[in-house]
Amino acid sequence: MSSLPQILCEKLSAAPAGRLPFVQVMELALYHPDHGYYGAGPRKIGRSGDFFTSVSVGQLFGKLLALRALEEWRALGAPEDFTIIEQGAHDGQLAEDVLKALGSHPIRYLIVEPNPRYRAAQATRLGDRVQWVDSLDALANGPGNAFFVCNELPDAFPVHLVRWNGTRWEELCVEATDAGEFRLVPGEYSCTELATEIESLPQDLAPGHTMEVNLAMLEWLRTLARARFRGSIFIADYGLDEEEFYADARAEGTIRRYHQHQMDGRVLEKLGECDLTTHVNFTRLIAEATRLGLPQREYDLQGRLLGRMAAPWLRSLEGSPPDAATMRQFHSLTHPALMGRSFRCLVLEKPSAG
Repeated sequence: MSSLPQILCEKLSAAPAGRLPFVQVMELALYHPDHGYYGAGPRKIGRSGDFFTSVSVGQLFGKLLALRALEEWRALGAPEDFTIIEQGAHDGQLAEDVLKALGSHPIRYLIVEPNPRYRAAQATRLGDRVQWVDSLDALANGPGNAFFVCNELPDAFPVHLVRWNGTRWEELCVEATDAGEFRLVPGEYSCTELATEIESLPQDLAPGHTMEVNLAMLEWLRTLARARFRGSIFIADYGLDEEEFYADARAEGTIRRYHQHQMDGRVLEKLGECDLTTHVNFTRLIAEATRLGLPQREYDLQGRLLGRMAAPWLRSLEGSPPDAATMRQFHSLTHPALMGRSFRCLVLEKPSAG
């Protein structure tokens, strides 16, 4: 038995009724500082890792974000303190690609990174070209103008699991079996905010329908809304609109584990060794953003939105197509059969908080 399951067993033994809400187990599995999948330091991404991202496709994603940042900078009147802020920067590859595309342009780059192991990896790659802060709370003091970027961030937030029993929604908890394995069992709501969020869920689904409730995503957005900067927020992630979560085809929820490019729903096995991820409920995210005064500017499938972002660059080539490698990257990012449909992009307007 690995270290993380041992730690979880100890926590379960000390917990009331020997159970913990799934959200606590997911947080432990992903972010335990020594044994969590992400906590121990940057993971390999791409062909030699567990999954692909838009960043691992190549430098084009960073180039398109750099071009978008320049548009945002000009729209704000070219302020001197304009900063690209990235959260979830992993090993710094996206930052490197954006900065390379910007060349000598003086736009600043700031990474929100609480994990010292990630910060060390980013610093090794990026040197003194970027600055760091430990948390979103630090953005309450500046900068005043910014373009905030995150790629595949909310999907990795720990989520509550809930299941409809035919009469009411129950929160799912984790307990250990006599055989030393882990299983999901129904329990009471672990917090009042979850109970409030559940009130908006449908009650006409088939018994056993399971869903994720991402309270951490909502709190993250609230903290981001308090940041001082004005500008925009760019969120790229794989997700769905709310009604898609209610389809019979997703009755087991969207949470999955990834290991060596294999995906399955056995999310309580090999904890700490596999990535755990869920689809973002973009309808709920947009509703919360609107309530917070962060109006939606754009929302679309990644393929369509990146296609629009690339249009000025493609026109500037005056009929000379990009090289074959760049075209392959563009195809991977935008084609509906690849990343173009499974990923979605949301751009929010960010008024100044101060």
